[in-house]
Amino acid sequence: MSSDNVKTLTATFDTREAADRAIEHLVQQYGIDRSDVFVEAAGADNTAGTKPSGGDVENPDGDGVRTDAALGGRLLVSVDLALDDIDKAQAALRDAGAEHVATR
Repeated sequence: MSSDNVKTLTATFDTREAADRAIEHLVQQYGIDRSDVFVEAAGADNTAGTKPSGGDVENPDGDGVRTDAALGGRLLVSVDLALDDIDKAQAALRDAGAEHVATR
C-alpha cells in the first residue's frame, strides 16, 4: 500500500494464537488486505511468543506441556493502512490481546 495517507500500526502479542486471531479480525471483520499485514518476532530470537498456546500447550503424546516450543519473546504484528482505518484496526488488535499498540 503506497500513499501519503498510510500509516503503519504495530502491536505486540504474548502468543502466536493471539497474533493470528488479531490478523484474522483485521482481514475478515474489518476488510484489511492480508498483504498489508505482517507478523514477526519482536526481537532477534525465533519465537512463538512468551507462553504456550494452541499446539504448544500439550505434546503429541499427551503427557504434559511441550518443552520444545520457541518461547523466546513477543510477536510483532504490523499493518499498513489508510488513516481512516486506524481506529478500527487498533480495536481489532486490542480485542485480540495486543499490548503496546503504536502508530508510526
